[in-house]
Amino acid sequence: MKAKVYVTLKNGVLDPQGQAISKSIKNLDIKGIKEVRQGKYFELELDSADNAEEKIKKACESVLANTVIENFRFELVG
Repeated sequence: MKAKVYVTLKNGVLDPQGQAISKSIKNLDIKGIKEVRQGKYFELELDSADNAEEKIKKACESVLANTVIENFRFELVG
């Protein structure tokens, strides 16, 4: 079983990397992109499906995301 984890900054948290990417997109004259927010993506391989959601949630809250400024979501595959 695999878990796909997405970590993003909470709304209202300054995102300088996203702003830099947005500026680069505009400098390349790519139109129609209003805002860029960057984040992180992780794939975790699990030994079994036993307590998978609980394990992934604990990993996210403890290591993968700074829950003060970041949100996380995950999906289990397989």
